[in-house]
Amino acid sequence: MIDKVICFPNAKINIGLDIVRRRSDGYHDIRTLFYPINITDAMEIMPSDEFVFDNRGIKIDCETEKNLCFKAYKMLKDDFDLPPVKFVLYKHIPFGSGLGAGSADAAFTIKMLNDMFSLKLSTEQMVAYASRLGADCAFFIHNRPMLAEGTGNIFHETGINLSGKVLVLAIPQISVNTARAYANCHPMEPEFKLEESLKLPLEQWKDRIKNDFEPTVFAQNPVLMEIKQKLYEDGAVFAQMSGSGSSIYGIFDAKPQKIEIPNCKNEIIELK
Repeated sequence: MIDKVICFPNAKINIGLDIVRRRSDGYHDIRTLFYPINITDAMEIMPSDEFVFDNRGIKIDCETEKNLCFKAYKMLKDDFDLPPVKFVLYKHIPFGSGLGAGSADAAFTIKMLNDMFSLKLSTEQMVAYASRLGADCAFFIHNRPMLAEGTGNIFHETGINLSGKVLVLAIPQISVNTARAYANCHPMEPEFKLEESLKLPLEQWKDRIKNDFEPTVFAQNPVLMEIKQKLYEDGAVFAQMSGSGSSIYGIFDAKPQKIEIPNCKNEIIELK
């Protein structure tokens, strides 16, 4: 057993998000491209006499038993009789922002416990565990650009590579409830297939690649549409809301000289 492990769970953006149909189990079938970005939390796991979850940074406002990191630990504990551990999570990625905040932490918990206790789980086995926790969780096991369908848990390799581009991420002080966003959506087959649109030059994405959450989420939060428009005015080649929101990103050919999105936390990230 390793004494302790430290990692930095990163965020993701969605490029395109088609809500195709509502399923009989209450979930939705989607199509999207998950793309990892370099904004991170920090997590440390170490042996302990009892289970401890030490939350620093952004406060996780739920009972420990409902926390995805605890659920990931409990799954593996039940199957592998793991001893107690202490989690120290410094939370930097905000919730309700469409960046996969909790999902990343849960998936990295699985990978960290796999390393710490030499569980020898394959990628496929870790994906199966992560899929039990939430739709986005399984992506972070792969943690590279992936086309996703189903509930977001069926993955296909993609040749999309945005290396050299610059992402400007605007994170407003607005939290969007994912379940409510899905409840307000209107599933339909898209006019253009996402996988085909992604093959086009980046300059053509604006007219072809949509996020089906935007109409209803923007109607409820008009400032988000204003942020998207501002990114285009400042030179973004493509701009969109990530996931069910509320973060809005713009993809630029080069680092903009000046970006000021009012009332937002702004991140400038070189894509890899």
